[in-house]
Amino acid sequence: MQDELRARVVLDESGPPPGTGRVTGVDVAYDDGRDLVVAAAVVLDAATLEPVAEATAVGEVSFPYVPGLLAFRELPTVLAALDALPCDPGLVVCDGYGLAHPRRFGLACHLGVLTGLPALGVAKNPFTFTYDDPAAPRGSASPLRAGPEEVGRALRTRAGVKPVFVSVGHRVGLDTACAHTLALTPEYRLPETTRRADALCRRALKVLLAD
Repeated sequence: MQDELRARVVLDESGPPPGTGRVTGVDVAYDDGRDLVVAAAVVLDAATLEPVAEATAVGEVSFPYVPGLLAFRELPTVLAALDALPCDPGLVVCDGYGLAHPRRFGLACHLGVLTGLPALGVAKNPFTFTYDDPAAPRGSASPLRAGPEEVGRALRTRAGVKPVFVSVGHRVGLDTACAHTLALTPEYRLPETTRRADALCRRALKVLLAD
């Protein structure tokens, strides 16, 4: 399925300019004991990073954890959270990968193709790919490579702190994806979209388990 859907990824659009419109973070939290997953979608104003809207959704874990197939485990509930939003999400930022994936079709690509929304991935780790450590200042970057192919970038969002790993998902270019990531990290290593979606899905799971 990934090989088939990959042909529908749009790579020739630069994407919305950073600081304009809306930007939405999505993330999930699991309760493995009950096979439950809670997804959160948090919409921010891209210019101010102020919250605009948020939504959560609860689902059953219906797919095992398999590296490279995470989208099949997370996307059904993530899509339900996006559908529950009262507004257009704009650009979607995933806590994971886009083209930086063994089949060049990570979570951000899969979500973008299914929804038609521009999407990018910002991951905490480089998966199986190689990179040279970027220079120490914030904004420094180096290619994330699969052999000679650049599949993303290692991007320094905080001076002297471990980089994040940015890759294109759908309808956005790599330069624009990196610019968005820097715009979303005024204080911390991870984007505000990811931080807020992570906090929301964890809170929602805690409330769910308390009932």
